Amino acid sequence: MERGIEMIQSKFKRICVFCGSSPGKKSSYKEAAIELGRELVSRNIDLVYGGGSIGLMGLISQAVFDGGRHVIGVIPKTLMPREITGETVGEVKAVADMHQRKAEMARQSDAFIALPGGYGTLEELLEVIAWAQLGIHDKPVGLLNVDGYYNSLLSFIDKAVEEGFISPNARHIIVSAPTAQELVKKMEEYEPQHERVASKLSWEMEQLGCPAKYEISR
Repeated sequence: MERGIEMIQSKFKRICVFCGSSPGKKSSYKEAAIELGRELVSRNIDLVYGGGSIGLMGLISQAVFDGGRHVIGVIPKTLMPREITGETVGEVKAVADMHQRKAEMARQSDAFIALPGGYGTLEELLEVIAWAQLGIHDKPVGLLNVDGYYNSLLSFIDKAVEEGFISPNARHIIVSAPTAQELVKKMEEYEPQHERVASKLSWEMEQLGCPAKYEISR
């Protein structure tokens, strides 16, 4: 383990990180992925992620693995040739499809964080936010807003609140911060404020189609 990292005990055992299979154009995105990996290590938190070895996925998984924490990558078999180049680190769980990937990542995790990414990252992020709003889980959802990358998304969500499409309480589902340390600290302090729409069990079994082994809530 890298020297100089102060160890902090966290309430989270594993955090799921959504992020791009591309590194992005700014070096700050790559630096943020490594910084987040080291922050997880400093808090004794294991990583759950999309299983790729390229882009930001590869950087954060390597940082967590190098720090001595467990890494679980969940990836559909059809994406393995595209998102895995060379050797992956930690444990790789191959699943049948994207739906099963998200259910397994959610089941394995105590919280979620989104680094910068594209359509896939946004789709995963918005789904776990919607699941929280519906009452499927009460796990914190964080945005690592590197260099204001997610400012436009947060403005859109604020507009949806203003126009009556998202309740003010549900707006608080999203926790955001510009640095990994600040974000994880805020997520540790997170308490749900929104009303649940449906029971966890009914939505998991009926709407999500998740068998018992893919239970998402805790």
